[in-house]
Amino acid sequence: MMMALGLFVFSLQTASYQELQRVTNWRHPSNSRVGDSPAYQFVGKGEDVITLKGVIYHELTGNRFILDVLRQMGDTGKAFTLIEGTGKIYGLVTINDLDEGKTFFFKDGAARKTEFTLKLTIIRDWQPSILGTLVGMGIGTLNRIL
Repeated sequence: MMMALGLFVFSLQTASYQELQRVTNWRHPSNSRVGDSPAYQFVGKGEDVITLKGVIYHELTGNRFILDVLRQMGDTGKAFTLIEGTGKIYGLVTINDLDEGKTFFFKDGAARKTEFTLKLTIIRDWQPSILGTLVGMGIGTLNRIL
């Protein structure tokens, strides 16, 4: 498993990505001042976008409709948990864009190769403190019982 987006698993058998790019923004709006340069104020974190670029070789995967699953997930408008195969949890993400390009066709018009770009926006960061609090509460409960 390379990564899991909700119940969708990125792997060599489904859709493998070759590039992961993450862009994080911080907001510093300006206020105009008379006779002086603008004043800037940090107002918080902006968007956090992850872009996955990958290739699907349909002769190897045997599934021509795998990107349709991602489209259906995007159609729901829901947020999904994004977890890397290393165990890194990115948090809750929404599906923004799915670009698809097909090349190298069979004589019936089916593509041998599909390249895709998937853009996700992190809408809620993973907060390990929440897990720590839950584990602490569970341990506290166990100590009281024992």
